[in-house]
Amino acid sequence: QVQLVESGGGSVQAGGSLRLSCAASGYTGRSYCMAWFRQAPGKSREREGVAVIAPDGSTSYADSVKGRFTISKDNAKNTLYLQMNSLKPEDTAMYYCAAAPVVQSWVRFRESEYHYWGQGTQVTVSS
Repeated sequence: QVQLVESGGGSVQAGGSLRLSCAASGYTGRSYCMAWFRQAPGKSREREGVAVIAPDGSTSYADSVKGRFTISKDNAKNTLYLQMNSLKPEDTAMYYCAAAPVVQSWVRFRESEYHYWGQGTQVTVSS
């Protein structure tokens, strides 16, 4: 059974930084496509794809976070990270870690492609 547990969320002022972690168990993270999604309060039920890291280590980012967020993973620790810098109030959301065995590159930001999800960690950015 695959389990994903996020941590590292919190409250920061605009311009600050946070590092999210996602500890994975029940599989070898090396062979999975992993991603971070977020859901802002009061917004659509659909979660927004933020960053993706493929099994080969290639990364993709939503335009809204390019240059500010960095996704990475430590295969030895089965842990996924999201380094968030220059945070803005519009980054306020619940952040979720997600994983799937195979995700085609053109749908890697599509929520429905991911089989496994964590419970989420809240990030709040104040102005």
